[in-house]
Amino acid sequence: MQETPEVVVLRLGHRPGRDDRMTTHVALTARALGADRAVLVGDASQAAETVADITDRFGGPFDVTVTDAYRPILRDWEGPVVHLTMYGEPVETVTDAVRERHRTDPLLVVVGAGKVDFEVYDRANWNVGVTNQPHSEVAALAVFLDRLFEGRELDRKWEDADRRVVPQATGKRVEEVDD
Repeated sequence: MQETPEVVVLRLGHRPGRDDRMTTHVALTARALGADRAVLVGDASQAAETVADITDRFGGPFDVTVTDAYRPILRDWEGPVVHLTMYGEPVETVTDAVRERHRTDPLLVVVGAGKVDFEVYDRANWNVGVTNQPHSEVAALAVFLDRLFEGRELDRKWEDADRRVVPQATGKRVEEVDD
């Protein structure tokens, strides 16, 4: 979020056909819950286009890029790395330490698709599980970001939005934003 160092979500792997919606939802969740940008690894250009379109319509800032190689990003990252995995330490025991480091350093949050190489576990400062049961990477990212930002991301102001969702008890309402 704007007042803290950058948070980047690195989505490892993209299996076309199988992961199209999931990769899109990882990036949309990153955007909606406070990350500054997402890097999608693999043939994820359609997911990136969808997220860019949402950002154009509903506001930003948020950036999404696609790359073929995650290793240089992981290797060259100058800050702490969090890997979200159901095999990691419980989110409730590491969030304070992660938040403390993020006060001064940019944070890379790694979210896998298929099997994740051991080097990711090894490079991570924290391997974090939101539960040790099988679950969605989208759910893991949502829980982690909400804990990291302590709910502040829910009141975020969006810049350059063409439209906004109007909260209401029943129904759907989207309004054009007047300049």
